[in-house]
Amino acid sequence: MSPYLDSLERVFSVFWKLSRKARRTKFFFLFSQLPVAVALIIRLNSLFSGRTPATGLYLFTNIIMFFYLQMIILVLALFYGTSVCSEEVEGKTLPYLTTRPLPKSAIVLGKYGAYTAIAAAMTSFGLILSFLILNFDSLSGRAVLALPRYLGVLVFGLVSYGALFTFFGSALKRSVFFGLLFSFGWENVIQYFPGSTQRLAIAHYLKSFLPSPPAGRFAFLTFRLEPTPPGLSLLVLGLVTTACLTLAGLVFSKKEYILED
Repeated sequence: MSPYLDSLERVFSVFWKLSRKARRTKFFFLFSQLPVAVALIIRLNSLFSGRTPATGLYLFTNIIMFFYLQMIILVLALFYGTSVCSEEVEGKTLPYLTTRPLPKSAIVLGKYGAYTAIAAAMTSFGLILSFLILNFDSLSGRAVLALPRYLGVLVFGLVSYGALFTFFGSALKRSVFFGLLFSFGWENVIQYFPGSTQRLAIAHYLKSFLPSPPAGRFAFLTFRLEPTPPGLSLLVLGLVTTACLTLAGLVFSKKEYILED
């Protein structure tokens, strides 16, 4: 193994273990399971009322996936991504980390990888549990085949948003503020614009992987969506992720951070 990859693995391993035990991870785990509570309420209401207004897969797509894609992965990616660099500055631990014989870019990539893996594990657990709650009595082939695609969309979202917010954290002083503006301003508005404008949102490329709703059915996530081909969507997300992580590594390596009292 090359020295750089060895450094990357060491950083990933350390911050994976630390983040698993962190208090904020417990909070974010509970936060990421909110759709599970929603799924339980829907299922219990269906059982006690005796009514089945929609299929489990339809409810899962329109409610659970909406929660995860439009809110939860944005919040997790924002707070984990911006903290890759900013928590070392704010916690005044940057000198202890950067004086070790490790490439600074490996520190950024290792922490980013660890935090993204933690976030992906939490959201995947909640998504699978919500899916089973809503579909346990109707696990058709179509439903089972759709689950890996939904999981992939969330992971792609965490990877790409996390990379962008890692760059925000390395370059901007008020990174969380600007990240919130981007997440719940730009992303949640521009994706519904008609024509090519919606392609300026990361969410557009994520939603392009979603299955098409059955004929005659309305779907919130695909409202006004003019999907990009999956191959091109994957390429765009990969380019965004690579560019943002490269810039974050360069900024973290070159920038002189001021530790305030």
